[in-house]
This record gives sequence, structure tokens and C-alpha cells, in this order.
Amino acid sequence: MEEESRLFEIFLEVQRGLPRQGPGAAQSTLDALALCRGLPEHPSVLDIGCGPGLQTLVLAEALDGPITAVDLLQEYLDSLNERAAATGLAERIEVLAGDMAELPFPDRSFDLIWAEGSAYIMGFEAAFRAWRRLLKPGGCIAMTELTWLRSDPPAEAAAFFQTEYPAMTTLEANMASLKACGYDLLGTFTLPEAAWWDDYYTPLEARLPRLKACYADDPAARSVVATTEREIDVRRRFGDAYGYVFFVAQKAG
Repeated sequence: MEEESRLFEIFLEVQRGLPRQGPGAAQSTLDALALCRGLPEHPSVLDIGCGPGLQTLVLAEALDGPITAVDLLQEYLDSLNERAAATGLAERIEVLAGDMAELPFPDRSFDLIWAEGSAYIMGFEAAFRAWRRLLKPGGCIAMTELTWLRSDPPAEAAAFFQTEYPAMTTLEANMASLKACGYDLLGTFTLPEAAWWDDYYTPLEARLPRLKACYADDPAARSVVATTEREIDVRRRFGDAYGYVFFVAQKAG
């Protein structure tokens, strides 16, 4: 357990200070928001697994309603608070340190639920199913999920994700799960390639040489860095086979 905790801290060190903790882009957030239907004038929003909150700020600028941003890690919430204060949005955003699997909100609390690159922690279908109770009637949900875009992905990419994210499946399978969980699909789209690189992989890749040198005598730590390095390489060579897909849906019934 102690070693596992140490390796998680190293994983955080690899990610620490990046603009994002996963692929995303402001325009993609706005494009997904445009697919939402029937939101009230002042929608209540829940951003789950918000990280340092770039998408939270985009939502706060685009919507005139309160936003609750939840993440397990306080350091990400502190970063979001700093960014919100710097952009004059602090009064609109409330942060909460908490587990996405045990959200402490009453049923029908929110008009819109947002989750960019975070639902995988619970599992795509499990997240859609668990969070449905939090939506008001006709409320919307928008999530990104790592998804196979080809039925025959390259063997090397398939092997990598069989280890790193074995639950990854196809667009069609995810759409079927969404419907089975009680939602009507409003739209989907795949994040552009720039969403992987501009605020995530490019700054992440730039820090890897320093981290490799820092952990030169620590094989376990080096393996964490090596996995990140391989992830970037797989994206560079096989990016047409998979992507982050935005799924935007409305609570049915």
C-alpha cells in the first residue's frame, strides 16, 4: 500500500502544473454546450472530476448560473480557485473535494452535469447510471470518453489500452449504454487532434526528460514516466484509431 501511494504521488508529479490533466479544448467545451437542449436561463451545473478547471471556467463564462466543481484532489481545486479569482469568476464557482462515486447532493439538484475525461474512473456506463438521479427532469449531461474509432485498431495500440484502459469500447457500444441508462442522445463528436497536444501532451512531453533524470535510480518511478512516454508515442502513431468523444445527452422520462 505504501509503494502504491508513492507511485500515485509520482503520477501526480508527472501531471502537476499542466494546463489540463487530459485532452480538451475550450472550443470543444463550447461545441458540446451548444448541443444541450432546454437548459433554463440560469442553469445549475455540476462539473465532476473538474481537475484544474479550464472547462469549468469556459462554462462559467458561457452560462449565467451557479457551478459546483468536484474533484478528489484539493490541489486541483486550489488551482481552479486561483484561476477563477484571476478571471473574476470566483463568485460563480463553488468547489468541493469529494469522490465522484459518492456525491453528496439530493436527487434532481442540477440542470447540467459535465465530465471531461473523468468518467472512466467509475466507468462510462456506471457514471451515466449513477449520476442520472442528480439531474432535474429534462436535464442534460455531457461527458468525454476514450473510444475506439475503428473496429480493427492496430495491434500495438490495442495491446497498450488492454493494459491501460481495458474497458475502452466503440462509439456504437457507448451510444447503446447511454440509451440503456435512460438518456436521449443529443449529439456526439470527436475531439480534434489539437485538443490532445496544445494544453496536454506538448507540455507533458517537454517535462519527461527532467523526470527521467530525477528518477534515474528509481526503477518503479521510471516505469511511471515510461508509461506516459509510451502513451504519447501511441497517440502520435495510431491517433486515427481512437479518440476522446463528447457524448451529450438528455435525461429521458
